[in-house]
Amino acid sequence: MSEQKPSEDRISLLADVAEMYYLENKNQAEISKTVGVTRSMISRMLTEAREAGIVEIRVHRPLKSDHDLGRELIQAFNLLDAYVVTAGTTGGQLTRLLGRAGAVVLKRYLAPNKVLGLAWGTSISATVDALEVSAPIAMKVVQLVGAMGARNMEYDGHDLVSRLSQTLGGEAYYLNAPYLCQDAELAKSLLASKPVKETINLGKKTDVALLGIGSTSPEYSSFHLAGYISRKELDDVRRDGAVGDVCGLHFDINGNPAANHFSERLVSIRRNDLLSIPVRLGVAGGIGKEDAILGALRNRHVNVLVTDNITAGKVLNLAKTG
Repeated sequence: MSEQKPSEDRISLLADVAEMYYLENKNQAEISKTVGVTRSMISRMLTEAREAGIVEIRVHRPLKSDHDLGRELIQAFNLLDAYVVTAGTTGGQLTRLLGRAGAVVLKRYLAPNKVLGLAWGTSISATVDALEVSAPIAMKVVQLVGAMGARNMEYDGHDLVSRLSQTLGGEAYYLNAPYLCQDAELAKSLLASKPVKETINLGKKTDVALLGIGSTSPEYSSFHLAGYISRKELDDVRRDGAVGDVCGLHFDINGNPAANHFSERLVSIRRNDLLSIPVRLGVAGGIGKEDAILGALRNRHVNVLVTDNITAGKVLNLAKTG
C-alpha cells in the first residue's frame, strides 16, 4: 500500500511551523502555543516537513585548500593551475567538496563568446551543481562525448550541458548519439552524420573543457559499475595497459595512449582535438584515482587539476617512484 500524501491544509500547516522555527527563530515551546499543539508534536511536525521536502537543509562546509600541494603539482606537471581541497571525508561528501572547488576554478576561465566543453560523470555533475554566476554569460556549452543512455541521467553529458547552459544563460549544443557503439564501423558512420559532425566540429573550437578522469580498476570504473561495459571488456582494456581515461580516451601510467580498439568505438572528441583545447580542467579525487590522475597529467589530457589533499599526495609519491 502506498503512503498517503499530506493534504494541502497539512502541507500549509507544516510550512507555517517550519517558517516559524527556521526563519523566525522561534523555539518549539513558542510555536506550540501559537499552533495549539504539544511541544513534542511540533518536533514531529518539523521532522515531517523535512521528510516531505517542505524544508531542505544545506550545509555549506568551508573550502580549505592546501596551497603547498597545489604548487607542487603545478611544478611537477607544468600545470596552468591546481586546487587541492583539504578533505577528511570520502564518498558523496568528497564529491560535493570537489565539485565546489571545481566551480571556483571553472569561474576563472568563464567569459562571453567562449566555448565550454563538457564530458560526463559524478565530479562534473557536482561542479555544475555548485556553479553560481551573478549574471548571464553568453557562452556556447557543447557536449564532448555521446550520451550514456537512460541510466544515471544526472551524470550524462546531455543533461549536464542542459543544466550548465541554463545556469550560464548560454547556448546548448548536444551530441545526439550513443557514447559507445557496438563496433568501430557504427561509430565511424555516426561521426560522419551531419548533426553529430556539426557538434564534434564545435567541440574542436572549445576554449575550456570540464573533464572527469576515469579509472579502469574494476572497483572504481564508472563504465563497468554502471553496466556500460562488461568485466571482460574492462579486462581487455586493462590488459592493454590502460589505467584511466578522459572522454573515454585511455592511457597507461606513463600517459601513453592505450586500448585504441576501445576508442575506435566512441562517439567522442578525438585525442588530438582534446589536447588542442587551451584549458583542460580535470576534477577528480578519492580512493583508487591516483594511477588515472597521474596518467592524465603525464599525457596532458588535463592541464588544470582539482583534487583532494590525500589523492594529491599519492599522485606526487607515485610520480617519484613509478
